[in-house]
Amino acid sequence: MHHSLTGLTFAGLTDVGLHRSANQDSYYISPEGDLFIVADGMGGHIGGQEASRISTETIQRYLEAHKQSAASSADLLEKAVFAANKAVLADQRQHPERSDMGTTVVVLMLRDGQFWCAHVGDSRLYILRESGFIQVTQDHTWVAQAIKSGDLSAEELSTHPWRHVLSQCVGREDLQRVETQHIKTEPGDRLLLCSDGLTEELSRDAIITYLQSAVTCEGAAASLIAAAKAQGGRDNITVVTLAVPEFPTYIPDYS
Repeated sequence: MHHSLTGLTFAGLTDVGLHRSANQDSYYISPEGDLFIVADGMGGHIGGQEASRISTETIQRYLEAHKQSAASSADLLEKAVFAANKAVLADQRQHPERSDMGTTVVVLMLRDGQFWCAHVGDSRLYILRESGFIQVTQDHTWVAQAIKSGDLSAEELSTHPWRHVLSQCVGREDLQRVETQHIKTEPGDRLLLCSDGLTEELSRDAIITYLQSAVTCEGAAASLIAAAKAQGGRDNITVVTLAVPEFPTYIPDYS
């Protein structure tokens, strides 16, 4: 079990699943427990692996180099993801055989006592708390946009043949906007970052059950991955979980 100075506990796990020959997901957790990244690559075995690895490493390096800067946390996250996009595009130019590679990314950063999130694509951040289970990020998929605009119902989404088609991802010249948001946590919150290899296999209720019943973050990550594989494990599965301590003294919130 990993502990940060703030009393936060956290763990991460990734699994190739049962059908893929390579794991194109990547994740990163900083030793201090102030940065968490999940990326789900696409575009051929090597391409997807490279895109997710390059993005995860670039975001990590950028944020570590600039975390003392005067820039706002939202601004830092946005610049870090754009730096990752630039790095993936540069790699595509050097390796034309990987020109179709790209990756999703979801980033959670703890800075000055506050959590901030950035994401591109359909890897997600959830919060489980007494009052409910909140999907913090909204997927950047054509289908999710169609639901928002009322062209599709939520029921149609789960089986729609285009449900995985991303409206934006890292590794595209036309990446215009990186969504960032401030996350207010409550004592006792469980946070979950995951690739769609988890959410495609497990229902919302199943995810809640595994998160609630696990004693440790490691236990939660392991049982979620095992359950997704038991349901078919058709994709790579990556899970990062965090537990905010029950006692509210854990970090000052300056907001």
